[in-house]
Formats: sequence, C-alpha cells, structure tokens
Amino acid sequence: MRKVILMMSVSIDGFFEGPGGELDWHLIDEEIHTHFNEQLGAMSAFLEGRITYELMEGYWPTADADPAASRPVAEFARIWRDMPKIVYSRTLETAGSNSTVVREVVPEDVLALKAQPGGDMVVGGANLAASFMRHDLVDEYRLYVHPVVLGRGRPLFPGSSAPIAVRLAETRTFGSGVVLLRYLRG
Repeated sequence: MRKVILMMSVSIDGFFEGPGGELDWHLIDEEIHTHFNEQLGAMSAFLEGRITYELMEGYWPTADADPAASRPVAEFARIWRDMPKIVYSRTLETAGSNSTVVREVVPEDVLALKAQPGGDMVVGGANLAASFMRHDLVDEYRLYVHPVVLGRGRPLFPGSSAPIAVRLAETRTFGSGVVLLRYLRG
C-alpha cells in the first residue's frame, strides 16, 4: 500500500509561512533542491490544495525554459509537468494538464488511492494537510526545519483534540543548517 506523506518546510518555532504569507526565509540551495527532486520524483502523485497548486502552476510548468535555470530547477520543472496532480478545491473549476480537481477530502476515496499500485503520494498545502490529519490519512511526516525563528506566522499544525503518535525514522542535516526530521505514524 502506498503512503501519504506530508512534506513541509517549517521554522524552528513551527511556522510554515510568515505573518504575511512570506516564504522568503526558506533556505533552498542546490543541495536541498536536489534532495527534494529525488524525494518528489519518486512519488506517484501530488495531492494539493488550491492555493499551493496555483502557486506551483504559476511558475513550474515553464521554469526550465529560462536559460538561467539551475539544474535542480530545470529538473523539478520536468517532475512537476509529468507528475499526476489531484487538486482539492471547492472553487477551482479546471486545472492544468495532468491534473484532476476534487471538491473535498473523502477518506474512503483517499484510502482507495492508497490501495492502488505505485509510489507514495505527497500532500501539499497546510489547509489540505490539516484536513488529511483530521481524517487520519497521513502516514509519514517529513519536516524540513529551517534555522530561523519567525516569532509569528501561520503554524503548520493546527490545534488538535488528540495527539498523533509518531516515531522518528530519520534525521539529516544539510549544509545550510536545515534539518530533516522524518517521522512515521505509530
């Protein structure tokens, strides 16, 4: 059975974006971008909320057309175009090529996706991730902790009525000081 993986960058105080939605504090150098490409290129689908999808779709389909694009950027542009995407949105009517719009998270439908053959799936977008967490659909957490304290912003994990038990499966420190914390459920 394939897994749903939550893969997200956070500050050391747990925010995934600054108070105005800023992401400019992310330390994405060639080493980390290459790592992301390796991880994401092995997935079978991107499960995304509308905001994340529109942000990504606004840049990545043609990012490799820029002659100044680095090797990791050009590589991810190809990954993005080729990867099937399921976009969860109540307002989006259509999505780009290789994308399917789904109106809401239906646990039985996600479980059916997980039962299909293929690689794991990555969930993107904090609102969508929170919905997947509420429905107990996240199998693995890959948190990339950036060496910055934002002090305020939008927390990755919303308040919850019950703890989620996880066990540490891997840590990795990148040259920039970003640390991967990889946790498996239970």
